[in-house]
Amino acid sequence: MVAQEECVERRGNATGIKRRYCGGRAGDTGEWRLDFVMPGATIGFKFGGHAGVLRARAAPDDERHWGHCPPHPRWSERGAVSQEAAKALRTVGSALLCALLVAAARAQAPAPAQTPPPTASPQNPGTPPESIVVPGPPAPAKRDAKPGGKNPIRVDVDLALVNVTVTDPYNRLVTGLEEENFRVFEDNLEQEITHFSSEDVPVSIGVVLDLSGSMANKIDKSRMAALQFFKTANPQDEYFVVSFNEHAELSSPFTSSVEDIETRLMFTAAKGRTALLDGIYLGLSQMRGARNQKKAVLVISDGGDNHSRYSEHDIRNFVREADTQIYAIGLYDPAGSRATPEEVNGPALLNELTEMSGGRTFAVSNLNDLPDIAIKIGMELRNQYVLGYRPANRARDGKWRKIKVKLRPPKGLPPLNVYAKSGYYSPQ
Repeated sequence: MVAQEECVERRGNATGIKRRYCGGRAGDTGEWRLDFVMPGATIGFKFGGHAGVLRARAAPDDERHWGHCPPHPRWSERGAVSQEAAKALRTVGSALLCALLVAAARAQAPAPAQTPPPTASPQNPGTPPESIVVPGPPAPAKRDAKPGGKNPIRVDVDLALVNVTVTDPYNRLVTGLEEENFRVFEDNLEQEITHFSSEDVPVSIGVVLDLSGSMANKIDKSRMAALQFFKTANPQDEYFVVSFNEHAELSSPFTSSVEDIETRLMFTAAKGRTALLDGIYLGLSQMRGARNQKKAVLVISDGGDNHSRYSEHDIRNFVREADTQIYAIGLYDPAGSRATPEEVNGPALLNELTEMSGGRTFAVSNLNDLPDIAIKIGMELRNQYVLGYRPANRARDGKWRKIKVKLRPPKGLPPLNVYAKSGYYSPQ
């Protein structure tokens, strides 16, 4: 007489693996099975009237014996195994458990994500995109290139490095240019470019924030702009905040935590006069402790200085020495309402300092545009070219060397704009 088989199936709460118990009724001599069922595999115990057998089945017709448990003379009566059989079963069961965990992990592992092809972001009719990419053939291996396609810039005391931003007439970033598209001149003498890179590298970033009384109705948007700027950062970046009114102070030292800076900025208030030049000086001074070779400062202010210890001459010299790009967001009042000479000359001074360092000034008339402009500056720092050359003038005289970067643009492109630092002091 064939024993009637009964099956009970349960599903694991977390793993989704089914446990299925099948066999004859109590006292019968038929088979008993304990199966673990998962996608693509079934692993389980199988017990018979004369022996216990551990089997692994990838398919119903494919059984591989993992091991056998010794027979017991009264198996059919008690439905249990002897002590020796139980010991053997535990040994084999340990192997089963390892196999089960590996199989479960493989069964539940997601398939590798397929990278979707790049799609153009939707644009309103007549609205240019934020950046354009110059198409071209795969670039040949550069000098000093390392495996994996990387071409890092080497640190060299005799190597002059220049960060370069390229934009089109619509002020969109132009990426995809190659080394042959650039020419570098030092003191009107063309130099040989020996290193070229367009990779995103870690940056040490500082924000110099105006907290003077004239910023009272602009401070909330300015805080938001500063935080948006930091949120474009990479994990390897570091950043700090300098604030100023009548005095400049370090509000947050170098950190990699945007949340920490956000907490500190929450308690700032606008009051007092404007020590803009002192704020810029303190920001550039902080860069002496920067861990990254690439450095940038963003100044957010509404105009002229009226309470600094440092003069414009001092700041110009310091900017030349600092090797730090300066960007500025100018929250200027309309030209007719600027009452003092400092307020009238403030925009021109910021333009001069930013252009000298290879950065740019963005004038803002609508405060709601502040966060978007801050993000745009952050993206610009991520999409710059780095040109390296060994100066033909090897004299270590400490003199100012003037730099000019020119383009050989690919055919079909409109006139392009180039932003790079204006020079550097030679070592002594």
